[in-house]
Amino acid sequence: MATVNIDGKDYEFEGRPSLLQFCLDKGIEIPYFCYHKEMSTPTNCRMCLIDLGFHARDRATGDFQFDEEGKPVVNWGRKPATSCNTNLGPGMFVKTHRTSPEIKTAQEGVLEYMLANHPLDCPICDQAGECPLQIWTYKFGPEGSRFEVQKVHKPKRIELGPRVVMDGERCINCTRCVRFAEEISGSNQLTIINRGDKNLPSTAPGEVFDDPYSMNTIDICPVGALTSKQNRFKARVWEMARVEAIDMNDSTGTNINLWVRDNEVIRITPRENQEINKMWMPDAHRLNTAFYNENRVSGVYQKGEAVDFSAGIKSAAKLLNDNKGKTLFVGSAYASLESNYMLKELAEAQGATEIFYVSHLEEGFGDNWLIQDDRTPNAAACEQLAFKALSLQDLQKKLSSDAYSLLYALENDRSFAAMDGELDGIAVIAHAYQHQSSFNKVDVLLPAANAIEGEGVYINFKGMPQKSQLARQIKQMTPEMWMRVPKSRLDKGAVIKDNWRDEANIFDVLPSWLLIAQLGRELGLDMPYEKHGDIFPLVKAQFADLLEKVTFSYKAPKSAFKSTQLDFAPKW
Repeated sequence: MATVNIDGKDYEFEGRPSLLQFCLDKGIEIPYFCYHKEMSTPTNCRMCLIDLGFHARDRATGDFQFDEEGKPVVNWGRKPATSCNTNLGPGMFVKTHRTSPEIKTAQEGVLEYMLANHPLDCPICDQAGECPLQIWTYKFGPEGSRFEVQKVHKPKRIELGPRVVMDGERCINCTRCVRFAEEISGSNQLTIINRGDKNLPSTAPGEVFDDPYSMNTIDICPVGALTSKQNRFKARVWEMARVEAIDMNDSTGTNINLWVRDNEVIRITPRENQEINKMWMPDAHRLNTAFYNENRVSGVYQKGEAVDFSAGIKSAAKLLNDNKGKTLFVGSAYASLESNYMLKELAEAQGATEIFYVSHLEEGFGDNWLIQDDRTPNAAACEQLAFKALSLQDLQKKLSSDAYSLLYALENDRSFAAMDGELDGIAVIAHAYQHQSSFNKVDVLLPAANAIEGEGVYINFKGMPQKSQLARQIKQMTPEMWMRVPKSRLDKGAVIKDNWRDEANIFDVLPSWLLIAQLGRELGLDMPYEKHGDIFPLVKAQFADLLEKVTFSYKAPKSAFKSTQLDFAPKW
């Protein structure tokens, strides 16, 4: 296996990888701006400079040369090289800013040149706190600026499209946004206009940047030139907790980061997973914060009226007892594998021989990339449990038949939105996320936690299982659960007097599998499940091959223990 020497240390490698990417993979920090591993390499920014040399050979014999101490003789290049477009080769020697004063000085010069006309916007810039230019200026830049003349001014607050706002003065012309539109999404809606210190990204005259994936350019922008119209000036990155999660908009299973402040999802960004979504996601999915925040079913309702939680569970149990053998059980392609598993246990205990789920497959809706025809995140889990797929029309026919007197529906908000007139003449128990007008007719409405309020397994259209994790507080959260919820620096220090806090953001919901367990105990069934650690091993045992690599960690981080002393902690 070939080796490369970087800052005096040998590393083995295979093939001809990019030197910059190889260093990043090995944890060797080299600053860069224009490089992105998913796109072409233009070498615009000149920030990833290194000294490059090769082991010298004797011209006569071709043998490698060594000095008197037995160290390799290296022929160094006459000038710095860019590591982003340098492919590794045998006998290569590299000096970074750590061992080369010349490279350190060169990088300071590059940064000074970039900052010559860059506005001092950090206090008001949405990118502050996660800005590579800001971070690397502190690490590798000069102490101050020698440019005391007026900076070049460019257009500001340009709405490139309905979702992306540009500040031309902040742009460093890395061309990442242009390359994304050309090479990744294929929309070709962006280009660089003007020349010299006046150039900046733009659309063609009269055109708008309405690419369905346009907001990915915000993620890859190394400065604050491109910002989200939805999230501008809402929150600083250090005010939010970043939580790893799974997108619930369709069956892709896109890996995402949820950014939470005061128990509210402020923004959604993609998280890298090379097997599923690489590092991209559709704009429509990242804009859907309303699914988590708005119009939530909080607490139990009977015929549209709020009731005590335990009383609602007892009412639901009585309905199940009264309609035993005549209950239509409908699982959910939105619910976790664990919740659907518990529904199956309940249905079988009630004598049901068939369990159904509503398929929301819309032919032609997908784009053959990250938007699928199947608009649910977990239809594959329902199939694993041998639930039978129904169309919405098929469900409506079953509701109008005399075979059933009770509908038990698990997390089927989308179905209920279209079934207002079909609920007359049948009793209904429903688990729900968000209020629908038809829920006023539901006999018992149970508040279901969504994927970020309860852990669970979701299987995407490729059959790949992924796990969700706790991302925010619920009212009935146990101390152990509270310990595991990630908290931002701001939330950790919250007190009741903080005027940005809103306790209405803490919903009285429970994971559906736990609601079913409570119902089961009320019915006299053996369902002693109190926490996710009780139910997941049972599910994993049944689907051992599928869930072989899926694990849940229930150990609370040590740093979270102090948070339980704050008034922001749950009341238990």
